Parts: sequence; C-alpha cells; structure tokens
Amino acid sequence: MSQIRNLIMRYIPWLSMPSFHISFTDVVEIIILSVIVYRALVWIKDTRAWTLLKGIVIICVFILIARICQMDTITYIITKGLDIAILAALVIFQPELRRVLEQLGEKKIFSALIPFESPKDVKQRFSDKTINELVKACVEMGKAKTGALIVIEQNVVLTEFERTGIALDSILTSQLLINIFEHNTPLHDGAVIVRGDRIVSATCYLPLSDNMELSKELGTRHRAGVGVSEVTDSLTIIVSEETGKISLALRGKLMRAVSPEVLREQLTIVQNKSIDARKFKLWKGWSK
Repeated sequence: MSQIRNLIMRYIPWLSMPSFHISFTDVVEIIILSVIVYRALVWIKDTRAWTLLKGIVIICVFILIARICQMDTITYIITKGLDIAILAALVIFQPELRRVLEQLGEKKIFSALIPFESPKDVKQRFSDKTINELVKACVEMGKAKTGALIVIEQNVVLTEFERTGIALDSILTSQLLINIFEHNTPLHDGAVIVRGDRIVSATCYLPLSDNMELSKELGTRHRAGVGVSEVTDSLTIIVSEETGKISLALRGKLMRAVSPEVLREQLTIVQNKSIDARKFKLWKGWSK
C-alpha cells in the first residue's frame, strides 16, 4: 500500500497536503466551495454539458495514465494544448455559461442579505384583465386547434426578438390574439411578444432549443418556446396545432398539457402583483 502511495506522490505531487490548523475562516471557505461545486454539478447535469463532462473525465484518466507511465511526448502535447482546450470549452459551453450568468444577474442578492421588504420594489407587469384575455384566447384556440406561440416578457427585455417581427403595439385582447394566429393570415406564422398589457410584435423568430431530453414528437413551435425560455426569463405559452393542448415554457423547462387553471396560476405568479400596504412586512416572516 505504501508503494502505491509513494508512486502516486511521485507523479502527482500536488496530492500531498501539508498538515495545518483548521480555523473558522477555513470552515467558511470549505462551505462556500462546496456550494459552488454542488451548484456547478447540478448545472452540468441539467444541460448538455453532462455528456461532454463524461468525455472530459475519460481524457483526464488518459492523461493520468500517461503521467504515471512516463509518456513524455503525450504529456508535452497535452501541456501545450491546454490553453486551446480551455478556449474550446468556453466556445462549446457558451450558451450554458451565458444562461448561468443571466440567472446570477437575475437573483436579488442584496435583498436576500438585507431582510427588509418594501412594496415599492414590487412592480405589477400586467393587469388581471390581461390574464383573463390570455386564458380565454388560449382556451378558444385550443378548442379550434389553432397553433399559437405567445412570449410574455419579464425582467429580460426581448428587444432582439421583437425586431425580427412586425411591430404592433396594441392592447392585448383575446379577439386580437385569435385573429393573429388564425390560419392563412399574414401574422399567424411566428411568435407574439407581450410586454405589459400590450402586444408589441408578431411573427417573431425565436431560437430553437437543442435540449436532447425534449420529446421527439414535439414540433418547431414547442422547441422555439423552450429555446427562448433558455436564454431569457420569459414565460412562453404554446398551443399545439395538432392536439389543441396548452403548454408552458419557463427557464428551459416545459410543462405540457396544462389546464386553464394552471395557466392562470402561472400568469398570476409572473404578474408580480403589487402588495397591499396593509400586508407590508418589516422583516421577512414577521408581521408589522
């Protein structure tokens, strides 16, 4: 056993750790690093990076064997190509890394650290009437099996997708939505973008998701809905032209065949309705 240990320490000297005294700062550092590693593994598992990670692990095992067997030529080539490999990894994982940074920017770090909660920070995105009109339009289009793709903007502005379509800037009504997605109309192809109580653009192009876990029976409309939810925080409503069922896409996840009640519930969450001043809480969990 000691021979194996000496062999490992000979070729992998960084594994030998000197004795040291553990302080409170070291414990905090270990906890922070553990959380970071855990979140990184969860992120990798939920994306296509999981498959690529397994390939990287195989390469690392090969490098370890090359070091132990003293394959100097292979070790030299790997060392010189390490910088290129890092750049290649950044290019390969670019969509996933972008989404991670966006999610980090969306988190209200300071409000979590400072436990004061003010109703002034809460801004209602759209009215109850808009929710009713959206639910009514989706139910009616589902009954008629009219395909629809409705993207509801939240914090991330959808200007880059809005520019790909035709500007409308119209008050959202169920009749208008049904008319837009009616077959053989000029605006039925593509997505509608909703900002607040208005339809800002129609016939918009959305990025398609390359998530391999999505069902093969899903068409372009569903993949576009999931795709835009992967790169933004928008809520996307998809009405299937084949089945008439309503689906929701949020943060890269697809909820299929939801009921009108679930649709209304999700819209209410996204609505971010203003808090009544009488329910204002000085501390989270403590009533004033």
